[in-house]
Amino acid sequence: MSILNSLSPRALAAPESGIVEVVNYARGRDGLLPLWAGEGDLPTPDFINRAAMASLSAGETFYTWQRGIPELRQALSNYYARHFGVSLPLEHFYVTGSGMQAIQLAVQAITSPGDEMIYLTPAWPNISAALEISGARSVGVPLRFENSKWAVDLEKLEAAITPKTKGIFVNTPSNPTGWTATHKDLTDILAVARKHGLWIMADEIYALYYYGGSRAPSFLDVKEADDRIMFVNSFSKNWSMTGWRVGWIVAPPEIGQVMENLVQYSTSGVAQFLQKGAVAALDEGDDFVRSNIEKATLSRDILCDALIATNRVETLKPDGAIYAFLKIDGITDSRQAALDIVDKTGVGLAPGTAFGPGGELFLRACFLRNPVHVADAAERLCDYILKR
Repeated sequence: MSILNSLSPRALAAPESGIVEVVNYARGRDGLLPLWAGEGDLPTPDFINRAAMASLSAGETFYTWQRGIPELRQALSNYYARHFGVSLPLEHFYVTGSGMQAIQLAVQAITSPGDEMIYLTPAWPNISAALEISGARSVGVPLRFENSKWAVDLEKLEAAITPKTKGIFVNTPSNPTGWTATHKDLTDILAVARKHGLWIMADEIYALYYYGGSRAPSFLDVKEADDRIMFVNSFSKNWSMTGWRVGWIVAPPEIGQVMENLVQYSTSGVAQFLQKGAVAALDEGDDFVRSNIEKATLSRDILCDALIATNRVETLKPDGAIYAFLKIDGITDSRQAALDIVDKTGVGLAPGTAFGPGGELFLRACFLRNPVHVADAAERLCDYILKR
């Protein structure tokens, strides 16, 4: 028996990231414009770094609260009061080692091996992989794509529910499509979950990246106190902290000890100095977030206007998130297209094949970058498209 064959079948079945494949293929090339990853081009701002460094200098390097330091949980409560108009006591918040770990812990809390969870696709691939690695089954329900817009199909969603279904994962605004649920969409999805006794795992990481107002509609706007909703989130996108690996969960206080136990037996908590940086992000970072959103808005318009003007790209400006999801005439294999585009233009895009059913014909571009660089990328891409 080979070493590989001695490993767990679930571990062996974990898929290679289709995004990382393209990144590894072209990483380090001269003149590269990397729009493939879901992050901006700015480093973490100094006011966040200083808070973390001060904590380190103060010797805050010991074990700490499993649920997160009280100061950070209070800062999260204040953040939700400011941006969502809700009053959530500290008991609702659990700090995690990244948004990815928040998803993993939520999957562990909601599902057992053999259970199913529905998710809307095309989708960030990590939710499906997290479910499959845990022993649950991920069930993709495609969003409708009509007239260059995405929409949820409630009939398909409800038809996918079986006796094994335990929850519905909803990412809105969506990575990669930019689909943003309306209040009616959220109310209708919640009604389906209530009818079948299901959990909703709500990924609202891009809630503030909304181009129709101050923030996107949230399940917090439509939920009742006894609804089974677990919110997963991360500091990565708003505050340019992708490398910090700090996230959080918002969940009913009744399951607090369960969530604390899951943290204990995975990471045993998040480093206190990282949490102090996260406190600064929440307490002092609203202006930085606003500047990021302004940049994303300008870059979105530059990229999408240029590509739409070719008359060979089927897309609309997304309502939310930080991605353009592009359907280019004549492209039938987005993986090969992503490799070809980076070779011929130096622009790195993520292939739609990485995002599951419904994404095969698309390419994803992250526009949370310097508008000058995005304009350069748009010019290169348009030249490539028009020469096809």
